[in-house]
Amino acid sequence: MRVAVLINPVSGIQSRTDGARHRVALARALLTTQGIEHEVYVTEHVNHAYELAREARQRGVALVFAWGGDGTMNEVGRALAFSSTALALIPAGSGNGLARELRVPFDPTQAFKSALHGADRTIDVGEIGGHLFFNAAGVGFDAHVTAIFNKRPKRRRGLLSYVTIAARELFSYQSDEYTITIDGETMRHQSLLIALANSRQYGNGALVAPHADLSDSHLDLVVIHSRSPFATLWEARHLFNGTIAQRPGVETRRILHATIVGRRPLCLHVDGEPVVNTATSLTARLHPSSLRVRVGKNHVA
Repeated sequence: MRVAVLINPVSGIQSRTDGARHRVALARALLTTQGIEHEVYVTEHVNHAYELAREARQRGVALVFAWGGDGTMNEVGRALAFSSTALALIPAGSGNGLARELRVPFDPTQAFKSALHGADRTIDVGEIGGHLFFNAAGVGFDAHVTAIFNKRPKRRRGLLSYVTIAARELFSYQSDEYTITIDGETMRHQSLLIALANSRQYGNGALVAPHADLSDSHLDLVVIHSRSPFATLWEARHLFNGTIAQRPGVETRRILHATIVGRRPLCLHVDGEPVVNTATSLTARLHPSSLRVRVGKNHVA
């Protein structure tokens, strides 16, 4: 088996140079000790992980490690989706939603060993507006906050930073009226946000769709209706105890296909990365069992 390791040099570390050098050395040492043929790369720009992963897949590499955050995971996942090459994660970002859902160890050495001695499983892949996602996508307030959050320096990111931005922006954000069509049924709501969840959480344990499953051949669509900023702040605690779906003003549907229409261009994020979008209508759909992921043997579903 030949593997490739793609390292984001800035995810979760202070020093780009020293951090990247340390990660490269660790990856090479671990793989050499295991007697595994390997190639290690450090990404240099946005979408570079996608390009490197696509080339590795075309060369017949069996397993590609994405060492970084949710954005790195998305780039590599997009390149490997619909192929026989598997994705393994070394989590090093702010949220690490998919890694948490797959119960990947956060210690890099343990994450490598878990994947190398693990097994493959397939997970579903979501798509919205032509963009693939693996953990969650969203329209509205969460995408608005994500766009601001991602402009902050890497060293100033994290759950506290995200919560601080969200609390501040609630008092000025203008919600939109959305028309959502699911299997011929149409709903219209003034909504704070619309989440499309492949897994249960955004990251950091925030369970936006507590009943979602990566391999159930459905997406969970979660609509949170508009309410006062203070009510939103009070209800937000339910994201962390798994009861958000039971709260008034929250609707959840299991879907295969949906169309979302707003009165202005839809603010969109995909796996925690903001997406430039000028369309007032977006179509979401599911691709069942379309990405192979490598997980520890105890976590294969």
